[in-house]
Amino acid sequence: MGAARDRWLDEGIRVLAQEGAAGVRIDRIAARLGLSKGSFHHHFDGAEGYKRALLAHFERLSIEQLDRAIAEVGPTGDARSTLGRLTELIEPREAGLYQPELDVAVRAWSASDPEVRSAQARIDEARLAALQRVWRPYVTTDAEARTAALLPYLLAVGASVVSPPVAADELRGLFETLLPLVPEGPADTAQGEQAAGPA
Repeated sequence: MGAARDRWLDEGIRVLAQEGAAGVRIDRIAARLGLSKGSFHHHFDGAEGYKRALLAHFERLSIEQLDRAIAEVGPTGDARSTLGRLTELIEPREAGLYQPELDVAVRAWSASDPEVRSAQARIDEARLAALQRVWRPYVTTDAEARTAALLPYLLAVGASVVSPPVAADELRGLFETLLPLVPEGPADTAQGEQAAGPA
């Protein structure tokens, strides 16, 4: 991806977080970047093409950021250390895992745009799936892993959509309160299989 194209997309994300979808106007983004509309048309197929590219960029960043943070702990990390690392990354900065203004802006946009709604649904599902993978060795069923993943995820989403959003340090404190509830070792899968009965 070219440097100028990246700049258009990164600035679009910043504008979206600051002003919502109504602020994502090509002339304003061009002025902020000091780039021409010719540069825009070189990289994107009109406003709709830019919207699709911006959504794809947001989706990629949203999913990769969580996956990267989980991978940093490594395959030998237990659920508590992985979730502890994710808790550390809740900080008030653009690159942190918690970006309430951006989350609110995209969720609000998704209420009126089916394409944005589809992107948001994919992001939510991918993030939940990543958290489920973290939890799965520590519970006995997939359903329990999903429930365990939903708790921190819904806490983060809820914290971002209340008005005003919960501050990053306060949300980090909430997650630190939950960490002692995370199991220290893998679940006894034999017990889970017996409860499930023969296949």
